[in-house]
Amino acid sequence: MYTVKQFFFSFLFLSTSIIAQDETQKVTPVQGHTNINKFKQLYDEFSTPNMYRAASGAPGVAYYQQRADYKMDIELDDDNAKLSGFETITYTNNSPDELRYLWVQLDQNMRSKDSKTPLIQASSITETQRVTTFTNNYLIEPFDGGFNIETVQDINGKPLAHMINRTMMRIELPEPLVSTGTFSFSIKWWYHINNHVKRRGRSGYEYFPEDGNRAYVIAQFFPRMAVYSDIEGWQNSQFWGRDEFALPFGDYEVNITVPADHILDGTGVLKNRKEVFSKTMMKRFKQAQKSYDNPILIVTQEEAEAAEKTKSTEKKTWKLHAKNVRDFGFATSRKFIWDMMAVKIGGQNIMAVSMYPKEGNPLWEDWSTKAVASTLKSYSRMTFDYPYHKAISVHAKNQGMEYPMICWNYGRPDAEGNYSDRTKFGMMSVIIHEVGHNFFPMIVNSDERQWTWMDEGLNTFVQYVAEQDFARWYPKSITGLEAYPSRRGPAAKIVNYMGGDQNYIAPIMTKGLNTYQFGNNAYGKPATALNILRETVMGRDLFDYAFREYSRRWMFKHPTPEDFFRTMEDASAFDLDWFWRGWFYTTDFVDIGIEDVKRYFVSSKPSTATLERMKARGGSLSDYPPLVFMIEKGSSDYKAAIEQGSLLDNSPTLKEYLMDNFTAEARADMRNPRFFYTITFEKPGGLVMPIIVKYTYSDGTSKTETYPAQIWRFNDLKVRKAIASEKEIVNITIDPNKETADVDSSNNMWPKEIKATDFDRFKSGGKN
Repeated sequence: MYTVKQFFFSFLFLSTSIIAQDETQKVTPVQGHTNINKFKQLYDEFSTPNMYRAASGAPGVAYYQQRADYKMDIELDDDNAKLSGFETITYTNNSPDELRYLWVQLDQNMRSKDSKTPLIQASSITETQRVTTFTNNYLIEPFDGGFNIETVQDINGKPLAHMINRTMMRIELPEPLVSTGTFSFSIKWWYHINNHVKRRGRSGYEYFPEDGNRAYVIAQFFPRMAVYSDIEGWQNSQFWGRDEFALPFGDYEVNITVPADHILDGTGVLKNRKEVFSKTMMKRFKQAQKSYDNPILIVTQEEAEAAEKTKSTEKKTWKLHAKNVRDFGFATSRKFIWDMMAVKIGGQNIMAVSMYPKEGNPLWEDWSTKAVASTLKSYSRMTFDYPYHKAISVHAKNQGMEYPMICWNYGRPDAEGNYSDRTKFGMMSVIIHEVGHNFFPMIVNSDERQWTWMDEGLNTFVQYVAEQDFARWYPKSITGLEAYPSRRGPAAKIVNYMGGDQNYIAPIMTKGLNTYQFGNNAYGKPATALNILRETVMGRDLFDYAFREYSRRWMFKHPTPEDFFRTMEDASAFDLDWFWRGWFYTTDFVDIGIEDVKRYFVSSKPSTATLERMKARGGSLSDYPPLVFMIEKGSSDYKAAIEQGSLLDNSPTLKEYLMDNFTAEARADMRNPRFFYTITFEKPGGLVMPIIVKYTYSDGTSKTETYPAQIWRFNDLKVRKAIASEKEIVNITIDPNKETADVDSSNNMWPKEIKATDFDRFKSGGKN
C-alpha cells in the first residue's frame, strides 16, 4: 500500500503535468526585456529616501519647513468694492540652504488687465449663445482686479528691489539669508474686489440689488509667501486659476476695518469680541458655547434684515489672531445672520459656526451648522482631533472654497424659501467637503498647485465617509432619505469615466492644470480608489489605522504623494505598489470576467491525453502508483467513460477507491467534494484587482470568495482556479456588489444567459 505522502505526490505530478502548465503566460521572447510585471516595486517612480523623507513615509530626521509670520492691517471700502492693506512678513529660513531672494505669490494678478490666463483657454465662435455669454465674452472690458503694489520695504522702511512676473513677485535680499536666519519686510497694496457671481473666482462679493448691499468672501487677498522645500526648492509655479495653493505655516495678527454695521468672522481667534459684539450678542455667544444639539442665533434674521435698510458711515475694526495656519480668509456683510453651536472633539469644545444672508433661509438655519458639527466629528475619527477652536460655513452663491477655519458654500432656496432634496443635499455635501478641507490640505499641507488629488481626492474620500456618518446620525425621519445620496465614492460611480475615451483621460499623477475631466480626475477617481482600497483590498481596520498614521505624521507639514503611498504600506503590512501604479500612474481600467468553466469527473481510467503523456515519458499505467484521473465533461473521454462505467463521482466506488489509501483518522478530517470545476478568469482590462466571485449552488445557497490581486502575478491575461465543491455550482458572478469599478459586466456571469426560472430557483432555494 502506498503511503499518504506517496499518494499526494503522485497526484501532484499528474496535476502539474496536465493543468498547471497553462497557469503562466505563454511568451516566446525574441529579445530580452526589462521587468514589466505590474507587481514590480515602484523604485523607478519614487524618489530615493533621504534624511528629509524616510523610506517609511514619515518625515526624516533632517526634515525642515520654512515659516512665514504675518501682521496685517486691512481695510474694506464697501462703497467702491476696494480692499487695501499693509502687511509685514517675517520669514524664517529653516532650510540648510542660503537664500538670495524670496518668492511671493500675487494670485489676484490672475485678474489683472494684462493677465495671460484667458489666453491659454482654447475658444471658438459658437453659432448660438446666451446674451450674457456673448456680452461677457466680446462686449465688456476685462475687469482689472490685479494687485496694485505701492511699496516693498525692509523693516527700516528702505525700498527693496523686486520683480513681478505675472502672479509671482521676486524680492531681492540685501544680503543672503543664511540657514536659521530671519528677514522681515513689508508690502503695501490694494485691489478692486471682483463680483464672484458675474466674473467667478474663489473670492469676491455678491451684490444684492434688492437692498443695495454686498456680501464679501475674501481670500487670496494679500501677497503670500511661496513654499521653499526639499522637494523642488521654490514652488513658484504660476497661478492660472485652476491649481490651488502651496503655502508655508505661520502666525497671523490681522486687523480688519469694515463698516460698523458689518458682521465679520474669519481665520483665528477674535481678540476684541467685547468691542465688536453687543451685550445681547455676548449673551447669546455664551449660550452657544454650551449648546451641543442646536445652533444659537448670535444675529437673528430680523436683526440682519433691519441692518440691510441703512448703511453706517462709521467704521469698526475686528482683530483676529491665528497660530500655525497656512492661510487666512474672512467674510463680512451687514446682511449676515450668524449662528453657532458647540461640538465636543477630543475633550475640547469646538464652535461650529454659520454665516448667511436671509436668502439662504430656511435651508441654512436648519442644516448648515449641523453639517459643520457632523463633519468635524467624522473627520476627527478618520484622522486626528480637530485642532482649531472653530469651523465656519459661509453662504455664497455658486461658491465652494476653503481656508483655515472658514469656508464658503453654495445652496440657496428659491425666492419663496422652497428647495428640493437635490438643493438640500448638494448644500450639505459642499459644506462637508469644504469644512473637511481643514484637514486636507489646511493641516496635512500638500502642494495643491502640483498634486490636486492630494487635497481634493483624499478629502472627497473622507467626505464620502462623513456623508454616510451624517445619514446614520440624522436618519430618514429627519433628512427625508433612506441613505445619503453621495455623488462620489462608491466604485460604480466612476465606471463611465474609467471606461471612457482614452484620448481624454490622464493619470491621477498629473498636474491638475493639465488634466482632462478635472472633477473625475482630481476628485472622483482618487476618492473611489481609496474607497476600494478600504472596503475591498485592505479592509477597514487596516486601512483606517494606516490612514490615521499618515494624517498624524504629516499634520502641519508638507507631504508628497510618495509619503502617502509609503506610509499606507508601512503601517499596514500591505504591499500596494501594484495598486498605486495601476490607479494613480496609469489610465488602465478594471475589466475582469469569466472566460470558461469546465466541469470534471473522477474516473477509474485515464483520459487519452494522460495515456499519451505517460507513453511520451516512456512508461505505462502499470508503472505508476494509484492515481486519480479527471475527465472533462463533454469530451470524447467523458462519453467513453459513461459507456464503460468508469466514472466514480457521486458513487460509493469513489470513496472506496480513494479511502483505502488513508488511515481512519485521516479520513475523518476530509471533506466530501462531489463536483469538480476549472474556472478560467480573464482580464481584458489593464488594472490588476482582486477577483471577487459569488458561487451560487443548486440548493439556492451561495458563497463569495475574494482572490487577492496577486493571483495575476504570473499571468496578466488569464488565470485558472480548480474548485472542488460538495454542491453543484449553477451560477458564478464576478464582482456581485460592484466593488471594483468593472467597466464591462457583460463577461461577469456564468452561464452567460440565465433564464428567469433559474433565478427564481436560486432565490427560492430549489434544487435541480
